Amino acid sequence: MRPAYASLDAPALRHNLAQVRELTGARVMAIVKANGYGHGLVWVAKSLTGADAFGVASLEEGLELRAAGIQQEICLLEGFFEAAEIPIILREGFTPVIHDHHQLEALRRVRSENRCDAWIKVDTGMHRLGFGPAEVPAVAADLATLPFIGRLGLLSHLACAEDFASPVTALQIEALGGLSLPGFRRSLANSAGIMGWPAAHADWVRPGLMLYGASPLGRTGPQPPVALKPVMTLRSRLISVRRRKEGDAIGYGGDYRCREDMLVGVVGVGYGDGYPREFRGAVSVLVRGLRAPVIGRVSMDMLTVDLRGVADAQVGDEVILWGEGLPVEEVAQAAGTIPYRLLCGLTQRLPRRECP
Repeated sequence: MRPAYASLDAPALRHNLAQVRELTGARVMAIVKANGYGHGLVWVAKSLTGADAFGVASLEEGLELRAAGIQQEICLLEGFFEAAEIPIILREGFTPVIHDHHQLEALRRVRSENRCDAWIKVDTGMHRLGFGPAEVPAVAADLATLPFIGRLGLLSHLACAEDFASPVTALQIEALGGLSLPGFRRSLANSAGIMGWPAAHADWVRPGLMLYGASPLGRTGPQPPVALKPVMTLRSRLISVRRRKEGDAIGYGGDYRCREDMLVGVVGVGYGDGYPREFRGAVSVLVRGLRAPVIGRVSMDMLTVDLRGVADAQVGDEVILWGEGLPVEEVAQAAGTIPYRLLCGLTQRLPRRECP
């Protein structure tokens, strides 16, 4: 078997959920869309039995959770895409987000004995989906006339919460708070809102990235007093250790040439597994707990590392690409991308294994 795999730490996932509760005191909709941010949709949901609800992007994801026996509330964050989905939503008791007039039109034509709750998406400044604040009272009144609609809530999404200097978040908080609809549950805060904007917490929070142990705030700005633990560690092993001579070219294109006689290792993982290929800055892996810089081009199944700083490195030594001891945010920054992209981008050929 290839040595590359992603180990998953369920206690770390539950620890991060507890951190969310400690920070907010609100009910928690755990965001598990995109295959649980690459960790496995069903595995994440079954590991988070303490979550009040789960947020998914589509009916298909919701049905996969129900088929796995998940009974918590399941919110369809983009609502439904076609009217044919509505009977299934009602049958399964999903909670759709209503964000557009075409959805209202479809709901008016429904006759059903089943019921579901719904969230009204409020566009407070993201300008992507949702009704403007001035439209919301009429939308709420319209939905309230439908006998199969139960509880209603107001849900919005923060556009710039990771930027503490931006005025946008304060304006969004004010816009949602200014809607006078007593009894409606409210939800605004994503991970960045949870960590940096207490006024955004409202009744429900929707943690995504922070549940998986990574910060959306970057690594240079102010960090709130929260101790997140990485849930995923990307692991492989050294499959070759060779001494190369000064001037030897390493890998495709010979982009890297050895500056001296040196030990070079080959790691059994590559972009075919979802590890990034192009880096804007230096990046390292961990071998025996020590940093070993990545050198040369990352190829489909392998990458090469400089082992000069790792005494007695041997074939078979474990290599950590990100996770335990090496934050995924650091790798993402060096690759000119975001941790969401790395976690969600792991390919299906890479096994996920729960580790104690």
